[in-house]
Amino acid sequence: MTAITSLCVFCGSKVGTDPACREAALELGRLMADRGVRLVYGGGGIGLMGVLSDAVLERGGEVLGVIPDFLVRYEVANPRITETVITGSMHERKQQMFELSDGFVVLPGGLGTLDEAIEVITWKQLQLHAKPVVVVNVGGYWEPLKALVEGVIAGGFAHPGVGELFTVVDGVKDVFEALESAPEPKREVLTSHF
Repeated sequence: MTAITSLCVFCGSKVGTDPACREAALELGRLMADRGVRLVYGGGGIGLMGVLSDAVLERGGEVLGVIPDFLVRYEVANPRITETVITGSMHERKQQMFELSDGFVVLPGGLGTLDEAIEVITWKQLQLHAKPVVVVNVGGYWEPLKALVEGVIAGGFAHPGVGELFTVVDGVKDVFEALESAPEPKREVLTSHF
């Protein structure tokens, strides 16, 4: 496993209704800055994205935001971050965030967060990368995702090893240990249906 020096975090452009989500974003941002890990994220200054990026900056950390030009006005790009990359599309945004990161953390969020998480997990299934993916299940938020993946496996549409493509933790305190101990993707998750 490569050392984590740059971590991509997917999270909401809203803070959500559970105050624990905001606290998790604050805690993760502070922990990343204290460890000298650069944040790569969606570039917004609102919602959990804003909470997270500001927490990293307040502790002297480095923040790289990647945001498509059409979202700059909607997600109110955070002008305080270290660097902003503006892309032409959502596809370019996700590709850039992928290339600039050693691993991924998923905090609560909406459909965009879910899309980003599923895409990097799918790329891992396809053996396009072996980077760790950690889902922070704040207050049980990601239980439906866990149930969905279990249903896909039970329905015979995926190898049981897809459950190991990402690690679910209950809190931010477990993120870095999970990143460091994430298993390599099994080849069978790709080849079992051939």
